[in-house]
Amino acid sequence: MPDDEPWIEDDRRAMERALALAARGDWRTRPNPKVGAVVARGGEVLGEGWHAQAGGPHAEAAALREVAARGGDPRGATVYVTLEPCGPFPGKRTPPCVDALLAAGVARVVVAQEDPHPEVAGRSLERLRAAGVTVEVGLLEREARRLNGPWNAWPRLGRPYVTAKWAMSLDGKIAARTGDSRWISGAESRRRAHALRGEVDAVVAGIGTVLQDDPLLTRRDAPGGDPLRVVVDSRGRLPLEGRLARTAREQPVLLATTAAAPAERLRALAALGVEAATLPADAAGRVDPAALVEALGARGVRHVLVEGGGALTAALFERDVVDRVVCFVAPKVLGGDAAPGPVRGLGVDLVARARALDALEASPSGEDVMITAYVDR
Repeated sequence: MPDDEPWIEDDRRAMERALALAARGDWRTRPNPKVGAVVARGGEVLGEGWHAQAGGPHAEAAALREVAARGGDPRGATVYVTLEPCGPFPGKRTPPCVDALLAAGVARVVVAQEDPHPEVAGRSLERLRAAGVTVEVGLLEREARRLNGPWNAWPRLGRPYVTAKWAMSLDGKIAARTGDSRWISGAESRRRAHALRGEVDAVVAGIGTVLQDDPLLTRRDAPGGDPLRVVVDSRGRLPLEGRLARTAREQPVLLATTAAAPAERLRALAALGVEAATLPADAAGRVDPAALVEALGARGVRHVLVEGGGALTAALFERDVVDRVVCFVAPKVLGGDAAPGPVRGLGVDLVARARALDALEASPSGEDVMITAYVDR
């Protein structure tokens, strides 16, 4: 049943809870998706669970365990789950959830979205239906897809999921006219930005930002994994004495460059531990953004966080490879025609041709506001 058709209130309430549970999953679930499940009967919740870490129990198994721990009986109940239950496939570390649901004797399974990956891709739903279980799909599907953007991107788009992040003043500037940008956002926003780095596979910055700010591009002390640090640098200008080059042996740094980069310079960077990937150039001689995303995908990167600057972000938007925007807006006014904005380039000629985003979410972030929006595909 698609989400625009009527569902009873109990169904919506249960799936909203399942989505809230799924959102508790964090970087520890990677490379798996975030999944939540609720077992209910007649509006009464019998058990609930979520996938907490890769290799651990899946959401459905966790929910069924809670039913048993409460002394309940799942037979004849409805299970609400945010992603199609997994089935058996090579390399899987946990028992198939579809088998657990069948063994539990549930009568109905409501799924937010079908799993796009070919190992599953509707097969579990057909198994449930063949066993006489009522299966309905599509309740709060858009919310479920946004929650698992990186999981959904690869089989649908053939590339990693791309989040563009920036911090800007209230008048839309990411730096003063001198290039100074420390600090536009407040301490809480910077903490959240570091946490974002811990959730992704790679953090990408343009060479202009690197030359101006000499960043580390690490997650600092935020929880999570350590992302690959990527500098988009068509001419090999990454400073040998900069913090990225000096820490390349501690946490990997990839230089995305072109044939215009001097070989001697690349050898000097390689001696410090910086890996170089020579990619195709666009018409302006810059690293082609589509080639960059494709190359990162070939390395197993599934979620990319782009931290600018404005020229790189504009190029990614122009090639339509941005999926989500995270923006921190600070209560400051910088002014100045020469002060840069977050998305530069030529831009559109008419407002009607602007790249529209949807599902805008805004929340306080210390003294700032954090805004998240999605490209609707």
